Amino acid sequence: MVQGGDLLGDGVNIAARLEGLANPGGICISEATFNHLRKAVPVGFTDLGPQAVKNIEEPIRAYAVKATSSATAGIVQAKPLPFPDKPSIAVLPFTNMSPDPAQEFFADGMAEDIITGLSRLRWLFVIARNSTFTYKGKAVDVRQVVRELGVRYVLEGSVRASGKRIRVTAQLIDAEAGKHIWVEKYDRQLEDVFIVQDEITASAVAAIEPHLYAEEGARVASEPPQNVSTWGLVVRAIGLVSKLGRQESDEARSLLQQATATEPSYSKAHAILSWAV
Repeated sequence: MVQGGDLLGDGVNIAARLEGLANPGGICISEATFNHLRKAVPVGFTDLGPQAVKNIEEPIRAYAVKATSSATAGIVQAKPLPFPDKPSIAVLPFTNMSPDPAQEFFADGMAEDIITGLSRLRWLFVIARNSTFTYKGKAVDVRQVVRELGVRYVLEGSVRASGKRIRVTAQLIDAEAGKHIWVEKYDRQLEDVFIVQDEITASAVAAIEPHLYAEEGARVASEPPQNVSTWGLVVRAIGLVSKLGRQESDEARSLLQQATATEPSYSKAHAILSWAV
């Protein structure tokens, strides 16, 4: 079933669980897929037996693909996904660093709420929860996330609790360069879980947005206007307007007029244009 930009259903859920069973860089498939492929592709398979996986009632028989040949290696090492034409971010599952396993639900909820909050920014491409939560419980190199999800930015964090006190840390990373862009720590009294999650989510999203604008502005500054997306034109114009110079304002107006002509419904471009006049 297709809902918005997401694919839903048992097939998607089973695929996500099987991905979690695979070794890093490996492939794990169901018995149904194995029956289709076993004589169709020149690779070997290892029978992993029935596997009990989360939210699936009956065990699933799983098979691992053996990476023993150059042909198999070509399958396992898939091409990196291309970047979308606007800023893209993946929010990884937050790590529960508390001995209390009950805090796992708070950590998962925190990551999910931030995904929802960032998804409201129409200019930002946010990877769906079903894709990012396949990394749960794994030590992940952000460069791997770049290759597998096609994102420029990664948000990761952790949760620690002591009695009624909870600490949430979050860090925004330029995944290509591997550098930290923004880091924050939130200490709260955990009286009402949902109030605390809503407050931290609102604060985090409000902090992340301007940092992404600044990073994207620096990234597109050296590119010729004809090669820059509508989003990039607006970001570059914001940087020029902030310098408060006549020449910069004139250049910003030119970029914004180009952006509004390309995409007349882009309200952000119209708003900045009115400011640059």
